[in-house]
Amino acid sequence: MEMVLQIFLLVIGFAMLIKGADFFVDGSSGIASRFGIPQLVVGLTIVAMGTSAPEAAVSISAALKGNAGITIGNVAGSNILNILVILGLTAFLTKKVVPVASSTIKYEMPFMIVIMLILLWMGYAGNEISRLEGAGLWVVFLLYLLYLFKMAKKGGDKDSEDDAGEAAERSMAMLLLFTVAGLALIVIGSSVTVDAATALARIIGLSERFIGLTIVALGTSLPELFTSVSAARKGSADIAIGNIVGSNIFNILFVVGTSALITPVVFESKFIVDFMVAAAAGVLLWVFSFSGKSLNRAEGGVLLLGYLGYFIYLL
Repeated sequence: MEMVLQIFLLVIGFAMLIKGADFFVDGSSGIASRFGIPQLVVGLTIVAMGTSAPEAAVSISAALKGNAGITIGNVAGSNILNILVILGLTAFLTKKVVPVASSTIKYEMPFMIVIMLILLWMGYAGNEISRLEGAGLWVVFLLYLLYLFKMAKKGGDKDSEDDAGEAAERSMAMLLLFTVAGLALIVIGSSVTVDAATALARIIGLSERFIGLTIVALGTSLPELFTSVSAARKGSADIAIGNIVGSNIFNILFVVGTSALITPVVFESKFIVDFMVAAAAGVLLWVFSFSGKSLNRAEGGVLLLGYLGYFIYLL
């Protein structure tokens, strides 16, 4: 009976996270579009942070509750899922290739890979992410935001005008309501999800690492999945790719950085392999994107097979 209750609470928690992220993205991206922010920048910032809000809420909540296994596992698992499963499905399910912006290939993807390797080194060297290292991640995060701000100031693209027109159909009050309501659902849903996932791990006898890398990571990555596939199908490739790259950067710099500032986050040796897989997935994505400045269906299939291999390893 206890297991059924926890599974029910886990489903409720995921539903709140997904719907909350949906509201938050609609509201915040609508507000951003009112100011004519370029589509790529919206994908890398507002949409990426909005769809990563569940990861942030779950991981920070887990850190506050002392469940470091879920904190690190959720970030590692989400970053792997974002690249191998979400971009894999996005490329595989889209009839045409998914184009990748030149700036994403030259700057954002290499940056994503580098910070993954830095986090891996931090965990390997000290077996934890200390408060000082968390502060360092936050400094890099602020510099990253400055870079995006300068990118936005260089001038919008044509799509931003269309987005602004769509956003204008909703009042600013409605957009603000969507944003606030979305954040509230995310915060409450994160607490429910962490509690239920932790209880299930104890009942079934599974490790917190497995729960964090699979169930929680998949649940909190669903907003990225829906957003990216939908954006690619509608021809908004900049949002689709930017969403995933931006989410992974946000997960490492903001989520891990904030969690470490709250309390030093234990980085168990078993997570080294997981972050090596995340970094390798990033390199594979960069190679695919660099070769043709796009992702095609075959490359999407390779990414999905990569996750299948990783999942078999976890079992």
